[in-house]
Amino acid sequence: MAGTALVVGASGIVGSATAALLVREGWTVLGLARRPVAQEGVRPVVADLQDASATAAALAGETPDAVFITTWLRQNSEAENIRVNAAMVRNLLDGLRPGGSVRHVALVTGLKHYLGPFEAYGKGALPQTPFREEQGRLDVENFYYAQEDEVFAAAARDGFGWSVHRPHTVIGQAVGNAMNMGTTLAAYATLCRETGRPFVFPGSAAQWNGLTDMTDAGLLAKQLLWAATTPAARNEAFNVVNGDVFRWSWMWGRIADWFGVEAAPFDGTVRPLEQQMAGDGPVWRRIAEREGLAEPDLSRLASPWHTDADLGRPIEVVTDMGKSRRLGFTAYQPTDDAFYDLFARLRAERLIP
Repeated sequence: MAGTALVVGASGIVGSATAALLVREGWTVLGLARRPVAQEGVRPVVADLQDASATAAALAGETPDAVFITTWLRQNSEAENIRVNAAMVRNLLDGLRPGGSVRHVALVTGLKHYLGPFEAYGKGALPQTPFREEQGRLDVENFYYAQEDEVFAAAARDGFGWSVHRPHTVIGQAVGNAMNMGTTLAAYATLCRETGRPFVFPGSAAQWNGLTDMTDAGLLAKQLLWAATTPAARNEAFNVVNGDVFRWSWMWGRIADWFGVEAAPFDGTVRPLEQQMAGDGPVWRRIAEREGLAEPDLSRLASPWHTDADLGRPIEVVTDMGKSRRLGFTAYQPTDDAFYDLFARLRAERLIP
């Protein structure tokens, strides 16, 4: 049944996809962001979640039934990630408490639940793949765990249900997003075509040869809505991936073909995009001016550091979806189609030529 939803981080990859789905499904949608962008059917709420009093003022009088938390702020250390991002969740839920309307809160985290935070990413004693929800937390500080604890505490106090959603790398469209592999690869392929540089896989042999999976933002939005409206999903954590597996040795050539570039042979050497694209800002600006693109600032489209973290991992990463499948969530999205759909959208919106 449709109600009123508050999407937190509505201008991001996951938030914008979630807001769009909710609008299509007949919900009244509030979109909270520090700098909202225009979204059809979404009423903007301007708030900086780091400021408790300003957040409370922005939310005064708002009575959402469901809240979807799809945002975080990257900091220079995991200790700061924990402090800032836990406070943002706490300030949000404290600001909503006077309305007494919330019946469900969904929190989007990710596979760093199993792989560890950025400072210890893919290191130490990790659970076996495929990752399963019952594997629990690592013995290491992690801002995802801190965010969860804020939701759990507020749910116990205020009586709402919750769900936690753990996607793998998300494919979707947003400008200015900190973790955006799809648009990063689109920009990289465009630059390679422009400059004649080889389209070189930047990551590790483990990622090139091993199995992996990804998460389409639209599919994640569907799981968020399903969990918010399915009693059996109350107070549960769910992995969420597209449902297929692939090897980058296969996917890399398919991406190259879409952009009309030749995929370079992979020799096992890690060549990070953060290094490859370090001087590409002026090149992109020239492309943008010549082609009339909407965003001339490459740093607002590409996040090489995050793509390097994913593609440089020394271990295979595959995610089990059995838990939500057993409860009735059956959405599926071929990952190559998710990339193609994103690339076509970026071209239609004049973000790539």
